[in-house]
Amino acid sequence: MPPPADIVKVAIEWPGAYPKLMEIDQKKPLSAIIKEVCDGWSLPNHEYFALQHADSSNFYITEKNRNEIKNGTILRLTKSPAQNAQQLHERIQSSSMDAKLEALKDLASLSRDVTFAQEFINLDGISLLTQMVESGTERYQKLQKIMKPCFGDMLSFTLTAFVELMDHGIVSWDTFSVAFIKKIASFVNKSAIDISILQRSLAILESMVLNSHDLYQKVAQEITIGQLIPHLQGSDQEIQTYTIAVINALFLKAPDDRRQEMANILAQKQLRSIILTHVIRAQRAINNEMAHQLYVLQVLTFNLLEDRMMTKMDPQDQAQRDIIFELRRIAFDAESEPNNSSGSMEKRKSMYTRDYKKLGFINHVNPAMDFTQTPPGMLALDNMLYFAKHHQDAYIRIVLENSSREDKHECPFGRSSIELTKMLCEILKVGELPSETCNDFHPMFFTHDRSFEEFFCICIQLLNKTWKEMRATSEDFNKVMQVVKEQVMRALTTKPSSLDQFKSKLQNLSYTEILKIRQSERMNQEDFQSRPILELKEKIQPEILELIKQQRLNRLVEGTCFRKLNARRRQDKFWYCRLSPNHKVLHYGDLEESPQGEVPHDSLQDKLPVADIKAVVTGKDCPHMKEKGALKQNKEVLELAFSILYDSNCQLNFIAPDKHEVRVSGG
Repeated sequence: MPPPADIVKVAIEWPGAYPKLMEIDQKKPLSAIIKEVCDGWSLPNHEYFALQHADSSNFYITEKNRNEIKNGTILRLTKSPAQNAQQLHERIQSSSMDAKLEALKDLASLSRDVTFAQEFINLDGISLLTQMVESGTERYQKLQKIMKPCFGDMLSFTLTAFVELMDHGIVSWDTFSVAFIKKIASFVNKSAIDISILQRSLAILESMVLNSHDLYQKVAQEITIGQLIPHLQGSDQEIQTYTIAVINALFLKAPDDRRQEMANILAQKQLRSIILTHVIRAQRAINNEMAHQLYVLQVLTFNLLEDRMMTKMDPQDQAQRDIIFELRRIAFDAESEPNNSSGSMEKRKSMYTRDYKKLGFINHVNPAMDFTQTPPGMLALDNMLYFAKHHQDAYIRIVLENSSREDKHECPFGRSSIELTKMLCEILKVGELPSETCNDFHPMFFTHDRSFEEFFCICIQLLNKTWKEMRATSEDFNKVMQVVKEQVMRALTTKPSSLDQFKSKLQNLSYTEILKIRQSERMNQEDFQSRPILELKEKIQPEILELIKQQRLNRLVEGTCFRKLNARRRQDKFWYCRLSPNHKVLHYGDLEESPQGEVPHDSLQDKLPVADIKAVVTGKDCPHMKEKGALKQNKEVLELAFSILYDSNCQLNFIAPDKHEVRVSGG
């Protein structure tokens, strides 16, 4: 018969005695259980005792957590939290250095337990520790040369106990004096300090900044970025992590009007470059906490863009309008007249309207109106100007390339830039506070001082490339944006180490590749592998295949008109090819002009029995692609060529100019 659910079998230790095996009734008060244990070892005053876990945690058993005790747990009988707290409070004030050191070591360990922490704090223990840090360090300063290891350990244990006690959230951070802050800051500012002291000091400063506005201001006065930078150039990743955490805290809590100023200081001190060299590209793995801090810094850096992202353009602001004029000037001024030239205002206005249309703005007359939507607001215009100035050749090529296309096939640079900027802000969550659990940082954003702008420049060129690959029209704009988003997201998941590597990843994620990936993922979805779906698929597959076959045959029976290549490879004649209704003969013949509608079989002079067809070949294997000079055809023609071979040396040669219709050249 199994034991009752309220009974837990445990072992209990007591120094100098054999462990006691006993059953704990969880319905009995904890004090009664402790009394029973004490009575078993003839220990008086059971109220001075408590039970704690015998593992490394040493956490006390309380009425709140007693239900966590499992069968087989090993417990230890020990002094009660109140007793321990009282004794340690006295011991850390001992005049004996050895006794004080041992007491602080015990305090640092016990302070992790919230039950003990509450008792020690009730004795005003936090104040005692801060006084020891403020004044005690001076008292033992003279001993530092003689007893440096002892002094370092003492201060380290004191700060460790302080951090552990404060982490429980029992005491407000607002209660600490300027003297204490200055003392902690002094440990961070020292060029040579014990690693453990530095680590605890950085942790305290971070908590001060994050938990108190007043303390943020005081810490910001005591600590400069220049004093923190050297700690990033060392080899201890834990110190580097705490250092970046302090920088992040100062960044996060800085008032809006000071945040950009702080970012400028970080740039001046080359923080990004130092992190890239000494953290990201250091010869060691990045742990989770470091990854989290790098992610936070990445988010806070990109959040500096929020102000521009949420700023609407003022169509009356001449300085803002000048940016649009500059975009026009860079793209077209080589071929147009200067601003101070003669000519009517109307003529110039008409020319500007034409150029703004070529630039892909929605509002050709007043493109400033395109930037009144937030997000992305003025950030989109900033990105466009950066691209035009720093990647001028690519900018001019995209604008001119699209302005020479048919209206419906042009990829509008202005509209694309605005929507792309908005999309990139969504991907990077610009304006959102960093998550407390995320560690999704991207190394490539630490490789350039203007990483967002460079990110945009790569993606706008990708967008233009994808537009061409999709043979998109203006109606396909949203579809193109969806594909580009997928391309960017997939490239980012590979965590490229540089912007060049990101660009390379995108090269391998063409529109065709995206279609293949989508198809593959659809095929691999679990739902498609379930038994009912597989059974249904097997049942209807013959019917589906027959339907596809009939559709293809019907299309062949309808026939198609093709352009015919002559010896000089000019496509200036027509011919028609169609399958007979009984599917046994291909009818084909020359035409004077492109027909309107279907061409009757009896008007097509030539016939090819389907039974005589020997093979169908594609690409470079086609006879008309092997002719002298044929391979000089552009790559697209080569890839879309195919031939029907029959008899000994006869063939019908086809060239497909796109994916949807087939052109045939006869020989």
